[in-house]
Amino acid sequence: MTASVLTHAALHHAILRHLVDQGFAPAGAWLAERFGVDGEVMAQALRDLQAYHGVVLHPHVPEVWVIHPFSTAPTPFAVGQGDRIWWGNCAWCSLGVAALLGGNGVTIRTTLGAEGQPVTVHVDDHRVRENLWVHFPVPMARAWDNVIFTCTTMLLFGNEAEIDAWAGRHALPRGDAQPVQRVYDFARVWYGRHLDEDWHKWTTEEAREIFERFGFRGPTWDLPRSSERF
Repeated sequence: MTASVLTHAALHHAILRHLVDQGFAPAGAWLAERFGVDGEVMAQALRDLQAYHGVVLHPHVPEVWVIHPFSTAPTPFAVGQGDRIWWGNCAWCSLGVAALLGGNGVTIRTTLGAEGQPVTVHVDDHRVRENLWVHFPVPMARAWDNVIFTCTTMLLFGNEAEIDAWAGRHALPRGDAQPVQRVYDFARVWYGRHLDEDWHKWTTEEAREIFERFGFRGPTWDLPRSSERF
């Protein structure tokens, strides 16, 4: 195998391509061999990619835990295509997985509010068959404070009254709610370049523009003007 130049984009692509093709993320040792570097160099490259918000590592070891929109650990969102299954981190991520898989013949199995009725979401020709809602309790400006918590609270619901009841029952914020098709269309754009070899994280300004493009406004979506990556 010919070693590639080790950059954020190249490392991100190698991890995500392996996960899509194999169903699981590559180990650090495999990545070190892939890029022709020793283990410590790869460990630091993974930490640097995490600081860039391109990956989330396990707290105790530099191995991939999350590379959005995929999780390497079980979640309430099982995304299937044919006989293959991946885990999405949340409703938004799972719709992003569906888009990255081509937006056709994809199912997402979950439960409403991670506690209620089991549902299967069907995506064909980039259209979501079911009439559901996605809840975003955590403001995007705080999303990376604890991105795992942020993801686990982005769930599907049957209607907005269910969201109100869920938020009150669990003493969690009642954030913004959006229809599932709009969130799919948004996720298709948001994650659309994640498999590109020249991928880069959206800047905060790019993120603001994408939110505005889909009509995502209000306190949940407000981001401070910044030159930083989102």
